[in-house]
Amino acid sequence: MIEGFVERGFEAVRDGFARAHDDDEGASQLCVYRQGRVVVDLWTGQDPESGKTWGAESLTLLMSVSKGMTATCVHILVDRDLLDLDAPVREYWPEFATAGKADVTVGDVLSHRSGLSSFDVESGIGARELTNWTACVSALESMQPLWEPGTAFYYHSLTWGYLAGELIRRVSGRSVGEFLAAEIAEPLGLSLWIGLPEAQEYRVVPQFVRRQLPGAADVEAMLNRMGVDVDARLVRATLATVAARDEGLALLNTRAGHFAEVPSGNGIGNARSVARMFAATIGEIDGIRLLTPESVERARQPQTEGLGHPAPLDVMPRGNYFAHGYELTRPAQLLGNGAFGQVGTGGRIGMAHPESGVAVGYTCTNMVGDDTGGPDPRWQPWSDALRTALS
Repeated sequence: MIEGFVERGFEAVRDGFARAHDDDEGASQLCVYRQGRVVVDLWTGQDPESGKTWGAESLTLLMSVSKGMTATCVHILVDRDLLDLDAPVREYWPEFATAGKADVTVGDVLSHRSGLSSFDVESGIGARELTNWTACVSALESMQPLWEPGTAFYYHSLTWGYLAGELIRRVSGRSVGEFLAAEIAEPLGLSLWIGLPEAQEYRVVPQFVRRQLPGAADVEAMLNRMGVDVDARLVRATLATVAARDEGLALLNTRAGHFAEVPSGNGIGNARSVARMFAATIGEIDGIRLLTPESVERARQPQTEGLGHPAPLDVMPRGNYFAHGYELTRPAQLLGNGAFGQVGTGGRIGMAHPESGVAVGYTCTNMVGDDTGGPDPRWQPWSDALRTALS
């Protein structure tokens, strides 16, 4: 059963959303803003694991959509001339300028070019340590880049949030969760957090996964078949991240995982709030605009086109391209060139398209999609219908 509403002219989006979830045993939400007004607000499904009721105001983990939330915080600070994308990180975070990182820029960090894509194996940072901000930041301060910064890019799945979040903390004096709450969520009335208050815990519906995810041994075997040196430092660090994934996903479904601030992946919210936040980056929502037009243009400029992955992972497909903290590839596939946003593991997405004035939030509890691959199969029916409605 599909609940919610669509504005006249968007009925096919409802139909597409229904088709997308014919065989989905989980729950999902879809919200679309156009020119500052909600035109689609839909939800469906149930939680087969916990038995919790699912509705429009239910909350779930947003995984890497959290990066889009954090990036928006960063660009608010850039708008206020408190951060410069071209400046070295050391200007704001002096302890960072060690082990060959003195010239790493804020832009390098935001666009996954900093060479810090995974924690070194020797750092001792595993899944359980991800809730320890000081330990993670200290490990990154002392770490030598895994490749020459700026010369290649590779998705910083875990480390990105600590790098961007520490910049926010150094400049604003507030943690990323505190900044998000004060500057974005509270003014816009959003149910959106990095670091969930205990009073909101009852609203969270857990995520689940039925498919078999490839483990570190599977990935190592694949790389061996491709002729990649699996003893290389970059590969060892990457495999350690893969090895920590399953324990990390379990941790994120706990109260401790909800309470901590892990800006790469433990944001919690719903589709209404994700869509409203992205809508407020490209236009006014009830008198509030988060980013200036100039900031949006700067934020969505491609930063990884023409770059490949670092050796020895340069044999891997380049996959998705990035701007300053936002992903470009899949938002553009769904909404058109110029769209920006962020995909979260399992199929969540938040994005905006300034040219059409459209912003979208989509959440789900069944982790079908993968944030390192192509589009989630559940997106196409409703996104095709949305593009037709906008044309």
